[in-house]
Amino acid sequence: MKLVNFKLCGFLVLSVMLFATSCTSYKQVPYLQNSNEIPNMVQADTVFENKIQPRDQLQIIVTSPNDVTAASPYNLFVSQPFELRNSVTTQPTYQNYLVDKDGNIEFPVLGTLHVAGLTKKELEIIILDKIKGAFTIAPIVTVRFADFKISVLGEVANPGTFTISNEKVNIFQALALARDMTIYGMRENVKVIREDVNGKTSVHELDLTDASVITSPYYHLQQNDVVYVTPNKAKAKGSDVGSTTSLWFSTASILVSLTSLLYNILHN
Repeated sequence: MKLVNFKLCGFLVLSVMLFATSCTSYKQVPYLQNSNEIPNMVQADTVFENKIQPRDQLQIIVTSPNDVTAASPYNLFVSQPFELRNSVTTQPTYQNYLVDKDGNIEFPVLGTLHVAGLTKKELEIIILDKIKGAFTIAPIVTVRFADFKISVLGEVANPGTFTISNEKVNIFQALALARDMTIYGMRENVKVIREDVNGKTSVHELDLTDASVITSPYYHLQQNDVVYVTPNKAKAKGSDVGSTTSLWFSTASILVSLTSLLYNILHN
């Protein structure tokens, strides 16, 4: 009976130790814990708009329903195979503009345009002002990001790079694309890695348990942002379960068995 109790105690000790290593405080898990304070927080009155950066790819289309011929010189088209060039059913394919390291693009007829630091709307207005004199009726200029992507790494269920079709995403939407954090992710220490229009990279920490995060300039993500979810201490301690920790538990199990055997021998 004493031997059984001794083994049971050893098993309970190991179980408690294992449970302790995987335990996470509930207070560290929920997002926006003081959400009742949101109505009193100062938020920007203007709609957030991303700014163009070096190495962005832009789709810029000039259209004029009343003067298609006049609009054509202001568009870059992808060359069509010879057999499709004269097909009336073929829709034109527009070529993207790559913003160079200095923040410029080469635009048909107009030449070099400095676009870095501008919003899409600002660039549309600039191009329209420069070309509207060539049309009897003002044309329509449309600017879009052709490669609006973000990356989510670290303690999330589905890390990866995601294309954002509507060009607008906040930190919680980004986590939703990555199927949310794992239980080991530190909600109070989520890093946003961002490169500005001058090519300078910076790292900013967000506390997603605090509702004031919605007022942060990093709440809305920009193209090419990287979101990194830091692992908590429990994950860090268990990161080598396959080697060190596994060996430790195996050793502890052997010691318990040997102690049990010696106890049995000495008391017989």
